[in-house]
Amino acid sequence: MSELDVEAVTARVRFDAAGLLPAVIQQHDTREVLMVGWMNAEALRRTLTEGRVTFWSRSRQEYWRKGDTSGHVQYVRGAALDCDGDTLLVSVDQVGVACHTGARSCFDVDPLEPMIGAPA
Repeated sequence: MSELDVEAVTARVRFDAAGLLPAVIQQHDTREVLMVGWMNAEALRRTLTEGRVTFWSRSRQEYWRKGDTSGHVQYVRGAALDCDGDTLLVSVDQVGVACHTGARSCFDVDPLEPMIGAPA
């Protein structure tokens, strides 16, 4: 993706009041949802141009590229904005686990048991 394309994409994004965009990270071949992180415009640019997922850490107030310290790398395979431009879906090839707890997915650690609905 060229720099001009990234600028056009960034212009379409509806960042929140803090300048952030939620990014849903999904395994490209199984469609398993692995985690959710936050990106500002620079993290989005890095993700779209470098082939590795970069987030903005709200707690540490710094960029972090998934896998740099853990080895659990996320290689970008695709990306899409939702219809409102306020959420990003990133398809990745996940190497190792995605969750900081050691679970494959952040959504494996606290499953809920909701009432299962059925169409009328």
